[in-house]
Amino acid sequence: MLAGLLDVIGNTALDDLTDAVSEQGRSAGFAEVRLYIGDVERRALHLLPGRGTAVPAQHTVPIGGTLPGRAYQYGEVIADHAPSSTGFPYWVPLSIGLERVGLMLVISTEPGDGVAEDARLLAPLVAMAIVSKRGHSDTYARLNRTRSMNVAAEALWHLLPPRTYQDSRVALTATLEPSYQISGDAYDYSLDGPLIHLSIFDAMGHDTAAGQVAALALAAARSARHRGAGIAEAGYAIERELNTQFDGVRFATAVLATLDTRSGMLSWASFGHHPVLLLRGAEGVRLQCRPAYPLGTGLPGLETTVCHVGLEPGDRIALYTDGITEARRPGAREFGMHRLIAYLTRHHADDLSVPETVRRFVHAFIDYHDGHLQDDATVLLCEWLGPDI
Repeated sequence: MLAGLLDVIGNTALDDLTDAVSEQGRSAGFAEVRLYIGDVERRALHLLPGRGTAVPAQHTVPIGGTLPGRAYQYGEVIADHAPSSTGFPYWVPLSIGLERVGLMLVISTEPGDGVAEDARLLAPLVAMAIVSKRGHSDTYARLNRTRSMNVAAEALWHLLPPRTYQDSRVALTATLEPSYQISGDAYDYSLDGPLIHLSIFDAMGHDTAAGQVAALALAAARSARHRGAGIAEAGYAIERELNTQFDGVRFATAVLATLDTRSGMLSWASFGHHPVLLLRGAEGVRLQCRPAYPLGTGLPGLETTVCHVGLEPGDRIALYTDGITEARRPGAREFGMHRLIAYLTRHHADDLSVPETVRRFVHAFIDYHDGHLQDDATVLLCEWLGPDI
């Protein structure tokens, strides 16, 4: 099955992927395979139909409160004991590391642990195929969304790295809300040998120009990193680019950080931004570091201070924008730091992964505001798993 799929998958369009997987799966006793794509809000999974799919093309599976949703949330292959006329169904997470791409339904002619194992081995290959093809597929874009995006969101989502990443050293997930109407928030991360670079940006304003500021800051930071610049030098580079382009009229707050995965040493600098949040067990601590001016103001005389703290394996750090802590619904208090810490530390009681922690947090955050946000709200959560020994 795997050999046959590897032989054809490179020349298979995303729209034909379900048929290709189903055809090759027959050699492993799979009577039918269905593929579901997770939407940008991580609330539901939407069917990628094939020619032989026996359900409506608009079929949607909610993530919350369903058996398939449990397979997605916890990354487990789950047998579905509901009656099926064609065989024995299994719900299989489609993921690469911790990036949850969607879900696969495998209906086998035979039950048993061997079927579940075969399906589990198939899933990463299918997930990698989706990831390699989604960037140039309007079909994927339509399945990944429940409504249209504004221009700034359309541009920024294509500039940002995948929202989830994991290797043997770190696990991280980011979220931006409102997903379809973001303007000036952005996040970034990259790997540099043993170092993990993390950053978050909050550009002034709520218009398309704010998105341009965020995009330019993101590009300037990457350019500086690629030539070997440290945190302070990268901040100066972003300041120069924004000030040259916008002459001090537009600016962005930011945090630039680097985690050395060999030692757990976190180094960071704040540019007019909220403090980094350290989550250890059920506790959360704001890490104080003297901030420099926001980037792009052109203001002289305030040097960049790079601060340092040692992490312990299992510690999580959160970068966030003021759209999280300062957001309020009419007649209510701000969401606030206390609620943010409470939700992000709840994983210790519920045994939740980084992506599931962020998914549940953002839904609670949106529900708190009755689905209406007045500002961009972004969180980047990173867990240091320990040194790669």
